[in-house]
Amino acid sequence: MPPFPSFRFCLQGVSVVYRWFALFLGVVLLSACAEPPPYVNLDSAQVRAKMAQGTAVVDVRRADEWRETGVLPDSVLLTFVDGAGRLNPRFVDEFTRRFDKNDPVILICRTGNRTDALGRLLMEQLGYTQVYVAEHGISRWIRDGMPTVPARG
Repeated sequence: MPPFPSFRFCLQGVSVVYRWFALFLGVVLLSACAEPPPYVNLDSAQVRAKMAQGTAVVDVRRADEWRETGVLPDSVLLTFVDGAGRLNPRFVDEFTRRFDKNDPVILICRTGNRTDALGRLLMEQLGYTQVYVAEHGISRWIRDGMPTVPARG
């Protein structure tokens, strides 16, 4: 028997949620010292132009954040991580069910931190090809005087 347990043995009993969280955490840590992001940053005017062309916007904030600031018109509301920083266990399944890997999609959060990690994850790990990030999130969108609507539900 080898002196150290195998990696496969270490993962026994670890739920899928924790594996996705570990992947997310790894992407975040690596992104801090990595090269420029693979996604394209968009300012508010560019986001609005892409929306006019039919590009979907996915707001990855929490429900309390949606209620506090409102959301972009017609955006898809899909929480990425909760208030404690835990990955929404249904996020990846829901996202991949809604969007094909070649669909253009704009990600928005509060300030851009969550969408930075998610944009990298979608492109580098899941193979999405047209990921855009709303630079500085809903904070910049609102500061630029762009429209919001109350969150549905």
